[in-house]
Amino acid sequence: MAAASDLWAAYSLRWRRRGLLARSFARHRHLTPIFDRMADVAKDAILCFSTIRNEMGRLPHFLDHHRALGVDHFLMVDNASDDGTMDFLTAQRDVSVWSTSHSYKASRFGVDWLTALMMRHGHGRWCLTLDADELFVYAHHDLRDLHALTDWLDITDRPSMGALMLDLYPRGPLGRTGSKTETDPISTIPYFDAGNYVMIRQPRLENLWVQGGPRARTFFHADPRRAPTLSKVPLVRWNRRYAYVSSTHSLLPRGLNHVYRTDGVEAPTGVLLHTKFLPEIVSKSVEEKRRRQHFENSDLYEGYYDALIDDPILWCDRSTRYHGWRQLEALGLMSRGGWD
Repeated sequence: MAAASDLWAAYSLRWRRRGLLARSFARHRHLTPIFDRMADVAKDAILCFSTIRNEMGRLPHFLDHHRALGVDHFLMVDNASDDGTMDFLTAQRDVSVWSTSHSYKASRFGVDWLTALMMRHGHGRWCLTLDADELFVYAHHDLRDLHALTDWLDITDRPSMGALMLDLYPRGPLGRTGSKTETDPISTIPYFDAGNYVMIRQPRLENLWVQGGPRARTFFHADPRRAPTLSKVPLVRWNRRYAYVSSTHSLLPRGLNHVYRTDGVEAPTGVLLHTKFLPEIVSKSVEEKRRRQHFENSDLYEGYYDALIDDPILWCDRSTRYHGWRQLEALGLMSRGGWD
């Protein structure tokens, strides 16, 4: 019976993947190319994909950080920004930009748009899919770039790499910490939760499901199961037949979710330093609550937005100051997994 159920699950997930791909292909019509520079991008280039809206407070450092890691070209979908984001991006020679005014929520929170671009431009390339408030780090990232990492992943037959999303926050109230556009956000919000995480393996998609951190203990302590998911699979050698299921938390085919080991040996993982809680979070929460574009069931998150608008303090006496990837590895939040 177990074998029969496995066959049925594989069959149903295959059709689900095809449905997601068809949906994404249809939504490529939502995208208007503003600057498509992909004709000049090398076949072995490492690409970074992102959907953005009004992110001028983060974009300069986001681009510089990932350029330093070895990203060769950025493909970005701008969802009706009005803060100068579009003008800034079109001036960057290593960025291709598409625009859309369609619903972010109806596009599976931008995933359909990015999948359409990945089907066309990502096939056969290593692709890093990120939000603008995520900074990817991994073991030795200060010495070895993404080309070295992905070469090693190819040699060790690993088509994907997982990462924990680590919420960063300031010591005081969220909205009262000064910052500048060009400033490294980690200097503004340098604290994180080191140990309050829960992890389970989801049997259907065979992915890891991690929850915890400051949002779980502050905003969802009464019902931790509603807390945001912190496990992602952002780095993948892409194939036009692949599809993200829920943000970058899981993929199909489900073998791409096997970013962990079950034999007692650690797999290589990274961390996404999550800069959501810069001072602008208070004003942005007012807008996000009004737009109702960021959660599948927005009514469930009314209290979450109200709490953010009240300018809370996430810091506590167990908060830890960020000092680099070696610290994260020592705390068990990332692993080099043989990448020495």
